[in-house]
Formats: sequence, structure tokens, C-alpha cells
Amino acid sequence: QRQLVESGGGLVHPGGSLRLSCTASGIAFRLYAMGWYRQAPGKEREFVATITSSGNTNYADSVKGRFTISRDNARYTVSLQMNSLKPEDTAIYYCNANWPATNGNYWGHGTQVTVSS
Repeated sequence: QRQLVESGGGLVHPGGSLRLSCTASGIAFRLYAMGWYRQAPGKEREFVATITSSGNTNYADSVKGRFTISRDNARYTVSLQMNSLKPEDTAIYYCNANWPATNGNYWGHGTQVTVSS
């Protein structure tokens, strides 16, 4: 069964840090590009960061310099280190696995991140 499970969300003060993790099962993890997306209340889901199967990374302008995406193929895990968090980072964060060659595209159920004083 293909599954992505996120963890690590929570409540943090502005300027604080959180580390999100996503563990995959049922997919050839090393072949997938992995990504993080987020959806704030009343807004559409938006891109945050991706990391390709070869380790190349890409970030939304709004998080560049503050967030870092990484992957551990041995543990089937992708992580998102979030520093200098702002209230506008508040959203549900979703993990994504994408392999266009096979039309493989999977989503986790999301984890809530709230940045508030």
C-alpha cells in the first residue's frame, strides 16, 4: 500500500523552528522527486520545496534561506527544516511523491503548522 505519513507539525512562536518529516512506504522512494506543499485557510495549496531523486533542490521564493529540504533514501524519509518561522507560514503542510515517468503522484494527509505568539 502506497502511503506518505507526515509528522513534526505543531505550534511555534515567530522566529522559532520546526522540522517536518515524511516517511514513505509502498513506493520506490529513491526514484521519486519528493516535495512539500502547504495550504493556508482560505487559500489554494502552494509549492514550498522539492528535492529530486538526484538531490537537486528548489524552493518557493517565500521560504528561500529559511527552509531546507533533505532526503534519506535508506530511511524512505524526506524532511523540511523550517527556521525563522513567520505567522504567514501557518498552514497545513503536505508531503508529495512524484515520478512523472510512471504517472506516480501521491500525497500525505498533512500536518498542521501554526506560527503564533
